Amino acid sequence: MTYQELIDRILQLQDEGLEIFNAGKSTLGKNILATHVGDYDGTQILIQAGIHAREYITSLLLVEMARELHNNDLVKNGGIYFIFLVNPDGAQIVLDGISSLPCNITRQYLTLANNGSNNFSQYKANVNLVDLNTNFDANWGGGSQNVTCPSTQNFIGFYPQSEREVNSLIDFTLKTKPKLTISYHSKGDIIYYGFEGQTEQNRQRDFDIGTVLSKATGYPLVLTENSTGGYKDWCIQKLTIPAYTIEVGSEDLPHPIGEENLPEIYAQNKDVPLIALDKAREYANLIDFKQLYVQNMKYGKIQFTNAVGNNARIQSKAERRSTCWRSYRQKW
Repeated sequence: MTYQELIDRILQLQDEGLEIFNAGKSTLGKNILATHVGDYDGTQILIQAGIHAREYITSLLLVEMARELHNNDLVKNGGIYFIFLVNPDGAQIVLDGISSLPCNITRQYLTLANNGSNNFSQYKANVNLVDLNTNFDANWGGGSQNVTCPSTQNFIGFYPQSEREVNSLIDFTLKTKPKLTISYHSKGDIIYYGFEGQTEQNRQRDFDIGTVLSKATGYPLVLTENSTGGYKDWCIQKLTIPAYTIEVGSEDLPHPIGEENLPEIYAQNKDVPLIALDKAREYANLIDFKQLYVQNMKYGKIQFTNAVGNNARIQSKAERRSTCWRSYRQKW
């Protein structure tokens, strides 16, 4: 499969009546493609995939999910956002090779980080050599496998939320206000839930929902430990909503997982979107975004405020990044 063939598979959903729109932009300016199934009124959930370059099998999984749900009119009383490929630049590197990049300096830089090899089939990062699922501001840099130097995998970035793809996903999440999110990854046939610092009530809630997802998929449910900076972690810590990472594909399968495994993966996960929406609807009245964030779209920016405590104040992106960079220099 080539990168363009992957994109074409996503765009073909338009022929079946689904609208494909952009959830944001990548570092190299590629569109981060998304769709919505169901009603825009009522409870919404968000399912994203392809944040790691070599895990594009999850993008194909979301295509099948969106098609089935739309064609059979299965989504009622709410809606589901699907973001197919959060890391299009990385996926292009894996699928088309390093020669597909337009800049020679970038090609040399990435090849050096890849130990001089032109085989990028195991590549996880974006084009900046940042592992996007370690770059979110959720105990950033605290994961046991995090690295602090540019790498094809596990590099946390020079400060949290430094990457365009990460900010695109954050901004889209704040705009759409999902009551539950699911992040698809490969591999391991496992579901991760929870994050450090959660209240006991929220952790129990997430366990209860996760148990239903586990039963539907046949994947074991495991509490997250020694892993930070992911999108799931950010959703739990900053939004206090249920959020899950689902790793698809047997641990025995090599990366990148081939499309021949898609039928089995889809069969295991086909019920996940509707179960997740149903459970999000059940708990939606306990989740109030307005108590956590103030959105200010002026000048195209979203401003954050922590509504906990008496000293809450709005902090701009520039202020957050400056603070993060000072902290980074002091720590490292």
